[in-house]
Amino acid sequence: MARKALDIVLSEEEQTGFEKIVRKRVAEHRLVIRAQIVLMAAKGLKNKTIAQRLHIDADTVGLWRKRFAKQGLSGLRDIEKHGRPHIYAPEDRLKVLATACRKPETGTHWALRDLTWEVNKSRLAGQKKMSHMTIQRILKSTDLKPHQYEMWCNSQDPDFESKQIDIIGLYLNPPENAIVLCVDEKTGMQAKGRKYHKPMKPGYPEKISHEYVRHGTKSLIAAFLVHQGSIMGKCYDRHRHEEFIDFLNQIEYEFPQGELHIIVDNLSVHKHHKVKKWLKKRKGRIKFHFTPTHASWLNQIELWFSILSRKVLKRGIFNSREELVKQVMKFIEQYNKEAKPFKWTYTGDPLKV
Repeated sequence: MARKALDIVLSEEEQTGFEKIVRKRVAEHRLVIRAQIVLMAAKGLKNKTIAQRLHIDADTVGLWRKRFAKQGLSGLRDIEKHGRPHIYAPEDRLKVLATACRKPETGTHWALRDLTWEVNKSRLAGQKKMSHMTIQRILKSTDLKPHQYEMWCNSQDPDFESKQIDIIGLYLNPPENAIVLCVDEKTGMQAKGRKYHKPMKPGYPEKISHEYVRHGTKSLIAAFLVHQGSIMGKCYDRHRHEEFIDFLNQIEYEFPQGELHIIVDNLSVHKHHKVKKWLKKRKGRIKFHFTPTHASWLNQIELWFSILSRKVLKRGIFNSREELVKQVMKFIEQYNKEAKPFKWTYTGDPLKV
């Protein structure tokens, strides 16, 4: 005589929890199956019926039904299995990590096979040599990547804090009736023409040929109106102080009244003696605010340049410099139609490393 299946009774909270698991698209398949088994069992269905509906073996249904009945939710988890004992002792692993963290005598960093040779060189006779795959697994377990490095730029500007406070103050609490602009150059914009181009289609992304034809470069000088979100821009063949002064004249023409606070970085063009002379003639109506050295990220125009690069320059195909200029200016015109200020969230707290 067949044994009677264990009765399953679910609380309201358990019922809701299992139903969520079943509906969740990213849940593990095996966990969904177990949840379905429990829900059907709670309705009083027999193991054979549940197995038929879920297209699984009846013994599997019985296993998880029994596990849940005796152990509850914890019974649906997989039993932790211990594999074979480690071949290498913890000291061996530490030796690998210590070696990986120091530079080789020659060269700048460890290649995987060079590191394997170095580690095995110091192992005693009779000790099992480590394979390069074992070394790789040890490095991966601690997220050590000798083949990678990152650049780090740290501002040593002694006036970093005062300059930063000045600029963030203009962003968050500008002087009354003043206009705040972020100005910078986007130099070396290349007019690249591609020989072949294929539009995207289902299952295939857009394709452009690796080869390209250089048609020259243009420089964009742009001003971002911080509290309106709009952009002023003009393209030039070069980016000398002459072009910068020409653009400043355009800003002055657009805003003939009120104070203008212009945020710029420390490019030599911005500090040229003729630029200083131009500013002096404005008798304080137009003021420059310089970002700290190596901190041009404080200048909001850099955010807009990033947008321009992603949406126009990176994948753009231009058959002449004039076409490049036309596309850039058209993008500025379209951008200004729905322009809005950036939400500046940086509070000035020190970077935590």
